[in-house]
Amino acid sequence: MHAAREMVSELFDGIRGPGVSTDQTKADGVTRLLLNCGVIAGPLFLAVGVVQGLTREGFDFTRNAISQLSLGDLGWIQVINFVIAGTLIIAGAIGLRRALHGGPGATWVPRLVTAFGISFLVSAVFAADPGAGFPVDTPEDPTTPTLSTHGAVHMFGGMIGYLALCAAFIVFARRFSAQGRRRWALASRIVPVVVIAGFVGSSASVLVFFMGAALGLVWLTATTARLAITTPTRW
Repeated sequence: MHAAREMVSELFDGIRGPGVSTDQTKADGVTRLLLNCGVIAGPLFLAVGVVQGLTREGFDFTRNAISQLSLGDLGWIQVINFVIAGTLIIAGAIGLRRALHGGPGATWVPRLVTAFGISFLVSAVFAADPGAGFPVDTPEDPTTPTLSTHGAVHMFGGMIGYLALCAAFIVFARRFSAQGRRRWALASRIVPVVVIAGFVGSSASVLVFFMGAALGLVWLTATTARLAITTPTRW
């Protein structure tokens, strides 16, 4: 708990002081706006997904992937959810590029987060395959053991996106280490391990996969939020 309190308190360190020029303030305002887009992307996506999962007939978090919510009569809601989340993540990546000047992560964090955002747009276009009883009247077991083309693109696009996100966290860890922020650096190394473990364990438990993916989104929110409320033009 003490470590968690310290990390929260660090989020509020370095808030811009007086004496900033008008032009600089305007530039910082744009950067903060873009960063805030990245901050809300994960929580918004998860909230909309969880509400759908709890209300859509036949959906079960222990059996169905959240991506399957793109299927069925109300699938358009999840498609829009993917589009909005991907757009917000890419906007956040632009904010990261503006905020990170020099040092570890200045080049690759924005690129990797952009790739993650693009994977959400790919998921919006290429839907997951039905299965495990969802949508309603879908057999519990797939009639064919192979993925459809759109299902394969969806799966591999998401995999590449999350690998890019994990790589971004590793690069962030280097930056945190250089700043002496050991707990943030340690967490940025642990989260990718948990996310990848969730992907590996997806065959045994869809819920494990969901929790790992959700953790990745939450940590992206945390690291981006830290930039959004501190001086965005230099660390």
